[in-house]
Amino acid sequence: MESPVGRPRATSVVVLTLDTSEVYIVVSLSSRNDTQVIYIDPTTGYLRHERKLGYDVFNSQDEALNYITNGSRAVCKSIIYAKAILGYAVLGSSGLLLVATNLTPSIPNLPGDGCVYTVSESELVKVSLQNPQPQGKGEIKNIQELAELDIDGKYFFCETRDITRPFPSHTSVRNPDEEFVWNGWFSNSFKRVGLEQHCVVLLQGFAECRSFGSLGPQEGIVALIARRSRLHPGTRYLARGINSCYSTGNEVECEQIVWVPKKPSQSVPFNTYIWRRGTIPMWWGAELKITAAEAEIYVSDRDPYKGSAQYYQRLTKRYDKRNITIVGTNQKKSSVVPIVLINLLRSGEGKSECILVQHFEESINHVKSTGKLPNTRVHLINYDWHASTKLKGEQRTIEGLWYLLKAPTISIGITEGDYLPSRQSMKDCQGEVIYNDDLVGAFCLRLHQNGVIRFNCADSLDRTNAASYFGALQVFTEQCRRLGISLDSDLAIDYQSAKNYGGYTAPLPPGWEKRSDAVTGKSYYIDHNTRTTTWNHPCPDKSWKRFDMSFEEFKRSTVLSPVCILADLFLLAGDIHATLYTGSKAMHSQVLSIFREEAGKSKQFSVAQNLKISLQRRYKNTLVDSSRQKQLEMFLGIRLFKHLPSLPVHPLHVTSRPFGCLLKPVASVMPSPDDGSSLLSFKQKDLIWVSPQAADVMELFIHLGEPCHVCQVLLTISHGADSSTFPSRVDVRTGRDLDRLKLVVEGASIPQCANGTNIAIPIPGPSSAEDMAVTGAGARLHAQDTANLPLLYDFEELEGELDFLTRVVVLTFYPAVSSKTPITLGEVEILGISLPWGDLFASEGPGMKLWDHINKINKDTEPFASDINSDPFSSDINSNPFAFDDVLPPAKSENTSSNWVDLLSGNDFISGPISQPVPETAFHDPFLNPFHDNVNDEAIDSPPKVSVQEDKEPAESDPQQYISCFKRLTASRVAKKLSFVDAMKLEIERLGLNLSAAERDRALLSIGIDPATINPNMLLEETYVTSLCKAANVLALAGHISFEDKTIGAIGLDSTYLDDDIDIDFWNINKIGEGCCGGPCQVRAEPVTSSSSASMYSCSECRRKACRACCGGRGAVVLLGSYSGDSLSRSVSTDGVICKLCCHDNVLDALIVDYVRVLVSQRRSSRSDVAAYKALDQVVGRDYLSRRTTIKSDRNGPNAIRHNLLKGQQSLAEFPFGGILHSIESAPGSAPVLSLLAPLDTVSQESSYWKAPPKTSRAEFAIVLGNLSNVSSVILVLSPCGYSMSDSPTVQIWASNKIDNEERRIMGKWDVGSLITSSPELSGPEKPGGTSPRHINFSFQKPVRCRIIWIKLSIQKTGSTSSLNFDSGFDLLSLDENPFSRSVSIDSDPCLHAKRIVVVGTPVKLEIPTQTSYQSSVKSWLERAPPLNRFKVPIEAERLIADGLVLEQYLSPASPMLAGFRLDGFNAIRPRVTHSPSSSVVWEDKFISTAVLYLQVSVLQDNGKMVVVAEYRLPEVRAGTAMYFDFPRPVTARRVSFRLLGDVASFADDPADVDDSSDIQGPLATGLSLSNRVKLYYYGDPYELGKWATTLSAV
Repeated sequence: MESPVGRPRATSVVVLTLDTSEVYIVVSLSSRNDTQVIYIDPTTGYLRHERKLGYDVFNSQDEALNYITNGSRAVCKSIIYAKAILGYAVLGSSGLLLVATNLTPSIPNLPGDGCVYTVSESELVKVSLQNPQPQGKGEIKNIQELAELDIDGKYFFCETRDITRPFPSHTSVRNPDEEFVWNGWFSNSFKRVGLEQHCVVLLQGFAECRSFGSLGPQEGIVALIARRSRLHPGTRYLARGINSCYSTGNEVECEQIVWVPKKPSQSVPFNTYIWRRGTIPMWWGAELKITAAEAEIYVSDRDPYKGSAQYYQRLTKRYDKRNITIVGTNQKKSSVVPIVLINLLRSGEGKSECILVQHFEESINHVKSTGKLPNTRVHLINYDWHASTKLKGEQRTIEGLWYLLKAPTISIGITEGDYLPSRQSMKDCQGEVIYNDDLVGAFCLRLHQNGVIRFNCADSLDRTNAASYFGALQVFTEQCRRLGISLDSDLAIDYQSAKNYGGYTAPLPPGWEKRSDAVTGKSYYIDHNTRTTTWNHPCPDKSWKRFDMSFEEFKRSTVLSPVCILADLFLLAGDIHATLYTGSKAMHSQVLSIFREEAGKSKQFSVAQNLKISLQRRYKNTLVDSSRQKQLEMFLGIRLFKHLPSLPVHPLHVTSRPFGCLLKPVASVMPSPDDGSSLLSFKQKDLIWVSPQAADVMELFIHLGEPCHVCQVLLTISHGADSSTFPSRVDVRTGRDLDRLKLVVEGASIPQCANGTNIAIPIPGPSSAEDMAVTGAGARLHAQDTANLPLLYDFEELEGELDFLTRVVVLTFYPAVSSKTPITLGEVEILGISLPWGDLFASEGPGMKLWDHINKINKDTEPFASDINSDPFSSDINSNPFAFDDVLPPAKSENTSSNWVDLLSGNDFISGPISQPVPETAFHDPFLNPFHDNVNDEAIDSPPKVSVQEDKEPAESDPQQYISCFKRLTASRVAKKLSFVDAMKLEIERLGLNLSAAERDRALLSIGIDPATINPNMLLEETYVTSLCKAANVLALAGHISFEDKTIGAIGLDSTYLDDDIDIDFWNINKIGEGCCGGPCQVRAEPVTSSSSASMYSCSECRRKACRACCGGRGAVVLLGSYSGDSLSRSVSTDGVICKLCCHDNVLDALIVDYVRVLVSQRRSSRSDVAAYKALDQVVGRDYLSRRTTIKSDRNGPNAIRHNLLKGQQSLAEFPFGGILHSIESAPGSAPVLSLLAPLDTVSQESSYWKAPPKTSRAEFAIVLGNLSNVSSVILVLSPCGYSMSDSPTVQIWASNKIDNEERRIMGKWDVGSLITSSPELSGPEKPGGTSPRHINFSFQKPVRCRIIWIKLSIQKTGSTSSLNFDSGFDLLSLDENPFSRSVSIDSDPCLHAKRIVVVGTPVKLEIPTQTSYQSSVKSWLERAPPLNRFKVPIEAERLIADGLVLEQYLSPASPMLAGFRLDGFNAIRPRVTHSPSSSVVWEDKFISTAVLYLQVSVLQDNGKMVVVAEYRLPEVRAGTAMYFDFPRPVTARRVSFRLLGDVASFADDPADVDDSSDIQGPLATGLSLSNRVKLYYYGDPYELGKWATTLSAV
């Protein structure tokens, strides 16, 4: 690409794929002087960019390439040179990177030096990932279809200018209009890592320009930009009319820009004209016939004009220029915004399009009658293009169109102005001035187009393109006239001065002369024929004069070459839009060549061409449209829960790579070039590490590269399926440091698999033994039966601890045969969820949005409120696309923020003024609202409130309130039995009171109630549960569709136009004790509890009046709409109300099930939010959290501190890359110990510091560096109070690479007290105004290469008071700004304290030593052992029971001893969507709440009893992966039973793999069936088996 003005280079992109299959993206932007390297994680596909100079930021592209390849391109498997990044997405087991390899500068120089590029050639780089996430066949097929999306020639972008809005745009390229951004979802991965500019803003449509001349010296350039809206994407028969996003199919905004090219230092005059084209904005469709007959058009019989008013409101908002006042111009202000609709449909009687014409007129009348567009004048003009052409011919048809267009075109006008190359000229501009960061100069606009003309036919294709061309042609001639470009073929040319902005002046008649007055300089005219003078031009050129001409007059009086050039642009644009919509080129385009001399010769050819195109369209519309529709939806990121149901929003991070390390060396059977660090490296993918043969266990102590909540351990199998050296089990312990390790997984099974197989072991958070006992989690697994599976929701959910500061993971591997065989290991990876630490500490980037969000919240409140009253399904229309009101009184409702912040990326979870509903229940979101007030406890029948307080016992009143609710429900029931609905309402109360399942069970057991008796999963018949699960799942998907449409539909609309007068929420679940209000309610579906007046609603089915309690939630309308099978394929809607008498019990029960699922998910999310906030609190302290949002960032401050402290070197142990290995105690009110490693950027923004407990005389910090480094010194940043002689510590420093104290090396010992004597500025309070904080630099004699630095601080405890003369009330911690100053007083006993510990040096490039010779030796050693020979055990019969979860196999009496079994990986998925949407849930449920499967193997003994042989905790593998599990000992049996246990209800089938018409399918995923998935085997030697060997079957 060409560089912008003043830039030395063009944008360059290089995609490197190494021999190790690692992929690097090397980007050199034209807007920057450096080069960035983006690493695609080969496991999860997550983009990594750490912003580290010399690691992924370089001075040049060559320097970056040499760093990656070590100077040798021979290590590259492939190199792709590209010119722009178009997007990247992780799609399960693969990542798709889309780059533009060739660009066409279609508009090289817009006024203001912007260049528009069309993507002429693109390449999709498919990155294979080793994440073993199971995917369905339908998902894999959809990903393949997405990879085939045709980009070339149909998409364009501008790197330096915003072209998503009319030219010239007021905004920067970084803030585009979302309606026209087609790669918004595809670019999210770059936004999450703060590299938004690296992915261009891609538009779909056409952009091209042409130069043209005239009879005079002035030349011009005309550009045509046609950008397609993404709000109703799709193909011809699948995207017609309006949709739930209030947009129409094939909607295109066209812009015609004309300007006069000038020298760089000169002003550039230009003008623009905008019009729209699209299908008719109402609900209609066409049914395609199999025959060649014309498609049958129909209009929806249910509210066909819904959304039409919002469509016109969007146009009004975009083209409303009434309020723009332009000084010094004569442009008259208009009181309305005109929207003129040119309808080109056939209106003759009997024509198929006649029905659309009639409804179009009715829709306009309907829109006007609503009164929603008071400032808009919508005018419809019907003009039957085909009938007029057939009756009058093409020329008369064009004349008729000009006659109709004259008045509206002149009224709407054009935009006119100049580009000023220097902003110094802005003071001379008499008009609106536009400038932003993208521009060197500024734009001066003298005239504005107000309103828009919109063309349509049935498909917005052929007729629309022709009519819009002839309309734009008239405007084009006027644009040229105003720029002084004469298109008159028989007139001379004259020009006014530059002060007139190049305005065109008509020539003088014969005998006339123009002169200038000598005094005023004003022009006057002399008529020598009559010897008179005048100030006025004798024959001024008439504006818009060609509207009054006939076709022949126009042709005769106009220079036709520019006209034909414009026609060529429209021909190209028409073909592009027709191809995008129908898959073929435009038809009936010969009329655009009517001004050419050869126009008549091509008519006969056009007839044949049109027939050919018609047949192509019919074929593609019938066979290909559905696939193309799916491609577009996936590319836009919509309906992903349907097309890619298992796709997570955010992939996990591999936190063990590249900055993770092993804290202890790993023993090897033979000498190795490293100590096991290659086990954490992807570059050694084929590594085989063999432990010594006598080892009982093999332990890995892994220090993660950044803290996270650990979710998975990923192992790469290296032992192979036929080796006896495999580890059979693994234990997993996790913790923040070595002193706080907790066992989270015990005895996870590791199968024997083929080399290179990736298996994932899901890791739950640590759970309390007491909770496991009270919920029966441990015993329930062994007694699990399909009759009590949690099919509706997990009633006994065991909540594990969430810790985002986990830093140490210990893996203990056990051999298959203890002490007899060594253990072989391959690559080990730790996957988890990381907070955006870098962005949270930075002054820029995505993390700033999170701080901005916190800044809006009341700061005088507690961070962990127990009762919060906020409604994520708020009635505030700015934050609620459903427009649901909660059931709280108006006085209690508060507007919520319009944007929910995504904690994983710092980005808005939902862009625009949209958030997601969850009614009645208010959820505490402490991370988003860490300063929320406690609210008073309310009565039982008040709205439930959900919040989470970890590590604290719940308030005593909460269990008591729950028991009270239970007693109220059972008071009138025999044996205290609850119905299903009552049990669900009790669960709603439980979640509202913030009780976990374990706390609920304790409360029930305290009054002698068995929790199992109120488990809703067990209160319904199995057949009904199956249908209820289906209904709830359909409701969840329909709710997501509706929410997605509302979110997209809000683009470009004011919130007032999205309002709704129905204040019933999505579920409308009555609380305990609520019922019908009686009185005017005609439904009485609930018991009457009051006779007070209430709002009444009309049921859309029976038309009876119903109160709120007797209405179904809006979800009922959604669910019934999804079952209706509307042939229009319109999105499900939440409009209208349906009473409970018109709702089937299945619908009402599905609503309450979905509601409880949402509340459960909200509780998980709230727990995650609390854990995230606690993590931040443990790193920087509450003082920083409370002040960070009010601190004004000083970009130069942190840079100055770094420069003064580091002297050109780097800080090596900053959090999150650095960590502390052991627990360190802190004094009350002290900053957390991790704040000692917080980034230097935050030093000047904190007043608190770390302080040891008063009785602590020494503290030893074992600090792990970010990576292996050459350390030259350690800097101790002093506390604000400074040191005195009594508390000045003695400092000792050691260095090492492992945690063994014996291996560490002493670097020095320093007495700070002696330093104070020579440097008195180190004592006493710090004086303000310094360029850097006070510090002490402990320099080493020479740099040492190490990974761990030990720092020991010690003081003498004499019991004496401080020698400094402080007042008794002086607070050492604060210096006026410490929030704990009122509660914490200084102890007279001296204590250890510091503000920062900075390890200084230079990092060493991560080099993994070659393992070639070692690997060869290991393989040779392993091959000496005889391989395992497995043979299949014949089965006489087998039986599947319990929906395929239990498999019984019957064996022959002569069967050999059973050694184990083979299990093929399941093809069920964990769907992302399990309930209706909830805006505050930004955490992945599938990662926060892990799903674990177990396989229990039992055999029938001789006494007739089934005995459990073994139970295997299954890893996650890709579908069909063969896994071999050995029994603990050989088994002899006639019958073997396999039972699948665990979280089987968490899995589902890929919708594409399921036959929706089947009623046989149960609620469980068929992909979990054990049918044809298990094979028993035994070991044998073929040579010893002799003659039977030929009959054996290998497994």
